[in-house]
Amino acid sequence: MKTRRLASLALLAVTGLTPLAAWDYAGHRLVNQVALAALPEDFPAFVREPAAAERIAFLAGEPDRWRNNADLPIKHANGLDHYLDVEQLAEAGLTPATVAPMRLAFATQYAAGRVANPAAYAPIDPAKNRDRTREWPGFAPWAIAEHYGKLRSAFAYLKAYEEHGGTADEIANARANAIYIMGVMGHFVGDCAQPLHTTVHHNGWVGDNPKGYTTKPGIHAWIDEGLIAKAGINFDALATRLEPAAALELTDVPAGQDAFFNAVMAYFMKQHAHVEAVYALEKTGELGLGATEVSPAARALIAGQLHAGGQMLAAIWVTAWKTAPTDTYLQAQLEKRQADAAVSR
Repeated sequence: MKTRRLASLALLAVTGLTPLAAWDYAGHRLVNQVALAALPEDFPAFVREPAAAERIAFLAGEPDRWRNNADLPIKHANGLDHYLDVEQLAEAGLTPATVAPMRLAFATQYAAGRVANPAAYAPIDPAKNRDRTREWPGFAPWAIAEHYGKLRSAFAYLKAYEEHGGTADEIANARANAIYIMGVMGHFVGDCAQPLHTTVHHNGWVGDNPKGYTTKPGIHAWIDEGLIAKAGINFDALATRLEPAAALELTDVPAGQDAFFNAVMAYFMKQHAHVEAVYALEKTGELGLGATEVSPAARALIAGQLHAGGQMLAAIWVTAWKTAPTDTYLQAQLEKRQADAAVSR
């Protein structure tokens, strides 16, 4: 394991994967870096090539770049994928265990809950809802599950090209597609590692507040953009905690459920459990917001979240690779192409 860590550090040095000063692009980049370094030796080697590793790290910021676009359709489609305000599920009579694993089926469930219990929902200001996202609690776990399906498909057709006579260009393009999906997926897995992406208390405590947590906005931006730099959290600090990733254990589930989605939701809820700890650290000044330094406890919490995101991302990549189905259609087409070429010679 020590050898793997040294090799991973060397890779990051060669490719220039140096984290910047925030859990904005830099934090997401760190999550993808950790995932790359945690991959087991038998994972396809092309992702460790310097250009591929840099591409995967760079793509960690891609979904946030989409958010900079003022077009309302992309704001509507993309914005909701970065979070889930899990407390809002109860307003629709749902729990993390009862939500449908498919996005539109869940949306139907949630809409039915709004119709059945309209008094549970605060009025929506149309002036603040031009992108029509405030009717929904967020779709981050579903975004991860959908990217997982895309990655399994990418690995399936990559294997077909590699094993059944694909051209060099076809294999290169298939690998590039897998790299793209791996990198972009990392953003949403990283979002769910940030506890304030899992809660209605995403930028100041809302509603009942018996412990007197801050209600002022700013805590979210501080964690996303400033705390990592102030705490000195970088890849070197996270590398000592790396563990070789293994595939997720996906057991049989009852009809209507999905084993992978259940694993994602379990990961999500584990990160949600840290929401109050974040606010408690802010209350004592330990987050470093307006103070001279970040406390060891706050540094450990945020470093732990980045590490958790990277390890989960690596496990998802490994699971997608190991469970990729056989692309029987493409395989048949490639075999036919080979046979036709043999006849024409």
